[in-house]
Amino acid sequence: MNPEILKNIHWLAVIVAAIGYFALGAIWYSKILFAPKWLALLKIDASDPNATKGMAAIMATSFVTILVACIGLAILEAYLNLTTLSQGVKLGALTGICLGATAISNSYLYEKRPTGLHLINGGYTIVGNIIAAVIICVWH
Repeated sequence: MNPEILKNIHWLAVIVAAIGYFALGAIWYSKILFAPKWLALLKIDASDPNATKGMAAIMATSFVTILVACIGLAILEAYLNLTTLSQGVKLGALTGICLGATAISNSYLYEKRPTGLHLINGGYTIVGNIIAAVIICVWH
């Protein structure tokens, strides 16, 4: 990779995209969407005080990994010179499905995790990638 490509990245867009992707998680894994099913599939008792131990560190690490994914999206956007909403949707769907969701599912297959987890977590990855890619592609 040519390190010069990093000069073409709109870093504020990357940060906002990461915030958008992370914020989606607050909705996706809330009681209004998938939290009850997700917790049940993982056999987590939300009323257990131990269930939330270390949550700040987990969320901080999660944000960093999302930020890394957004940097990758920005590198692809810069290489491919993608600038439109539809190009952002396509980039996000491509990376979300072909890289994110398949990696999750591949691990889950060997871990013998329930299909519902594949769908909930893979869906989050796909939608999060689309949101992030759209922000990165249209923000100049």
